[in-house]
Formats: sequence, C-alpha cells, structure tokens
Amino acid sequence: MAKITAAITAVGGYVPEYKLTNKDLETIVDTNDEWIKTRTGISERRILKEAGKASSDLAVPAVQEILRNKNLDPLEIDCIIVGTVTPDMVFPATANILANKIGAKNAWGFDVSAACCGFLFSLETGVNFIQSGKYKKVLVVGVDKMSAIVDYTDRTTCIIFGDGAGAVLLEPSTDETGILDSILKTDGSGVEFLHMKAGGSLEPASIETVTSKKHFIYQEGKTVFKHAVAGMADVSAEIMERNNLSSEDVAWLVPHQANMRIIDATANRMGLSKDKVMININRYGNTTAATIPLCLWEWQNQLKKGDNIILAAFGGGFTWGAIWVKWSYTTKK
Repeated sequence: MAKITAAITAVGGYVPEYKLTNKDLETIVDTNDEWIKTRTGISERRILKEAGKASSDLAVPAVQEILRNKNLDPLEIDCIIVGTVTPDMVFPATANILANKIGAKNAWGFDVSAACCGFLFSLETGVNFIQSGKYKKVLVVGVDKMSAIVDYTDRTTCIIFGDGAGAVLLEPSTDETGILDSILKTDGSGVEFLHMKAGGSLEPASIETVTSKKHFIYQEGKTVFKHAVAGMADVSAEIMERNNLSSEDVAWLVPHQANMRIIDATANRMGLSKDKVMININRYGNTTAATIPLCLWEWQNQLKKGDNIILAAFGGGFTWGAIWVKWSYTTKK
C-alpha cells in the first residue's frame, strides 16, 4: 500500500485594501521612511480599518478562494485549524467562528497560538490528521489582525506589523508529493523578550492593565533579532542536511516575513540566491501567522509539481521551525 502524505492542493489569501505607508507613520511617530526600510525592508503594510471586523473576517475571503478554485462544497471540509495570536475572542475559537461564516457545518476545529510560527505548527497538526487516514480535507489558516494589538505610539513595533490571512487545503496524496518532513521547536525562556502580557489568566483585563498598555505587543528587538537569525537559519539548514537536499535541490525558501536581514541570513545559511526566496515584507510587513501562506498565495503560479520548498519561521515564546514540502500541483495558467 502506498504511503499517504498530506499534500497542499490549494491556497488562498487576503489582505485589506487600506495601506499604511512609511510616510503615514512619519506623521504618527518619530521615524522616517529610510530608517524603516534600512532596518526592516518594509515600505507599507495593510490594515483592517472597518469597525466590527476581526481576524475571522480576514480569513473568510482567503478560504472562499480555495472553495471556489477547488469547486468545493464547504460541507466537505472535515477540520479547520487556525493559527493566530489575535483571535476574534478569547473563546470561542476563531476556527469555530470561521466555520460558521463559510458554512462548514460538518467541520470541527480549533486555534493554535504559536505567534509567528502559528502557521507552521497548525500545518504540522493538519498533516498528522490527514496521515491518520481519518480526515480527507483539512483547512489550515494563518491569520492575524496585528493592528488590534499594536501601540501606534511605540515606534519600535508599530512600523513592523500588518494584517492579513492565508490558507491552504490539505488532502491525502500517494504520489510522493506533500509535506515530507518538519523540525519544530519551542523555548519558553524567550517569553520576556516578546509577548503581550495582559488579557490572559496571569493579568486579566483591568483599568491598570489598560492604562499600563499591557494589551499591546512588547518586543525587545535586539535579543529577538539575535535568536531569530540563529534559530531560523539553523533549522532551515538542518532540515536540508537531514534530507540530503542541496541548495540546487531547493526551488524556493518561503520565510516568515519578519525582517529582511533575518530572511537574508537564512537564505545565505542555506546557500540560496535571492531569486529563490519569496519576499513580500516590503508590501505587507509582518502579518505574523499569515506571512508564509500569503507568500504561497502570491507565488502559486510560479510553483511546479515536484518543487522542493522549505517553509521557515521564528516567533515569540520563542518558537521556530522549518517544514519541507514537495509541491503537489502545477497551477494551470
């Protein structure tokens, strides 16, 4: 009997229309376009401005694109896994809300909180559900409305983050394509350097937590940068080495879009030229769990069946990892 792998058979993505440019940020905080570009590579980011809209509203059009392209009835979806650190509510899960909005009445689902590794951790979970043989169609979504937790008076963080959603459909495959290997890591000692302190059971919302701005992202940039460069680059090289993949074998690196210098360091460690690296940080900023699926969405027309692709990320906590994908289809032009 042929081995069952979990294959990505469709991708979808969505970013809001509103663009927050570096020039716009110059009018809000003490920064400038050149400084932001030099240190991050970001020129603009997309922001969900409409009142009453949340992460699930970003995810809906991304998922609907998949349903349309696959001519798929939402009732056929077995499971929905949403990677996010900006859920619509503390509970119920955003996956629960999303299922209702797209009409996936037969699906169950849950959220995964792993910061910028949210999509990788969610994807690994979905892969195991497919390989178990129990589920045939699993939606994996990476989505974050980062503007909801960014302090736009903090010039160290407000320049980085944007809003967006990306999604993939996982289905069983027996043709030796699909997700073939993964290395995922966590180190909770990193919590002090990148977190949102309040809103959980440690510090429930109160007047004090709000006035102290504890419901916003906190990042100690230098420490996070140092660990991100080492973690993301090393794990990407490690997954290549353990699968005997050379730089010539790898068609694409799909890196988390946190910082151009981190992306460059990872590509260099893997021996990859820049034309093999998916980059959209300049237009979208860091959309946290959405960055990797958004890249797959934008580059899908350049992907061919059999391409070796490395997905890599580093996030708060700390979390980091890499996944080896042998792409499962060539998009019809």
